[in-house]
Amino acid sequence: MRAYGRRNVLALAAGLLAAVTACTSDAQPAPTRSAAAVSTSPTPSPDEPGVTRSEAATAFTEFTQTDDTLRVPSDLQGRLAMALDLTMGGQAQLTQAAYLSTDYAPPRRQWGAPTLYVPRWPQGERSPWFSALATRDGRPTLLTFAKSDRWRLSSAAEILPGHEVPKIKLDPDGYASVVAADDKTVTISPQFMGPVHATVAETGTAGVTSGLLGEGPYTTEVAEQIAANRAKAKNSGYSYDSIFSADNFPVYGLRTEDGGALILYSLSRTTTTTTQTAEDDYIAIPDEARWAITDPVLRRSLRLVETHQYATVVPPLTKPAAAPVIAHDGALTRASGQ
Repeated sequence: MRAYGRRNVLALAAGLLAAVTACTSDAQPAPTRSAAAVSTSPTPSPDEPGVTRSEAATAFTEFTQTDDTLRVPSDLQGRLAMALDLTMGGQAQLTQAAYLSTDYAPPRRQWGAPTLYVPRWPQGERSPWFSALATRDGRPTLLTFAKSDRWRLSSAAEILPGHEVPKIKLDPDGYASVVAADDKTVTISPQFMGPVHATVAETGTAGVTSGLLGEGPYTTEVAEQIAANRAKAKNSGYSYDSIFSADNFPVYGLRTEDGGALILYSLSRTTTTTTQTAEDDYIAIPDEARWAITDPVLRRSLRLVETHQYATVVPPLTKPAAAPVIAHDGALTRASGQ
């Protein structure tokens, strides 16, 4: 349960930052806007976008400043709950794992100024979102923020070497165009992006979706690794399987200048290893899972759950081609066994 609202988060974060500034030389300044301030703004005109570029910029700044403050090592109670209140979707799972796997001391981030891709939402839009391209620890990263009662970070994926963000279609005022979930002018509609990627990651070039996604370390090479691990496990008396799923993660699509789409989405990966032979066999626990499993070894089964976030450039239907995955981030988010 999220126990803190945005104002509580900002106020407590500002207080925490003030307390640690004296002993943390590289701490960043607290958000300049007071958490207790109440702003009054005129009623927007019907022609004004439901989310302005200025509002998006403020949301980005508030997130990065508050997130950094919460990552400062301290004994503040409820830091994880406050950090989770800044996120949603796959980012909530990744944030929780980042805190739990580091004994509540996740690495701090260094952020650069963002390039904003803000759709021109109508007034009253219930589920607006926007994306931003900014350097995170010196690496260009695509982020997407979504709003229900408040803005939260939904996804973040680092641009892969050799790739770049395509030109996004903008209107004369600089607002972006959204690609609908069931859009049929692109080779992969946003609503099918997750299932297509999951199938390619499991079956590679042998599956029915072969050729829809570009080959590489997050698609066909993953399928090759799964097949190799399955064969190796079988020869050693174990069963092994690794399944990708789109779950209920949100999907976001921005129109590119060439008529295609930049699609941002998440997948979960569940890998299960089970002993099939004598009771004295055991399953080694990977180093990255030792924060979640205290037993030195497991005798029967190991279940690892990862959360992955991607950005893929989908070409227009008039120019079909394999869609390249241009950005990724992910980590182990749960582990269990017996």
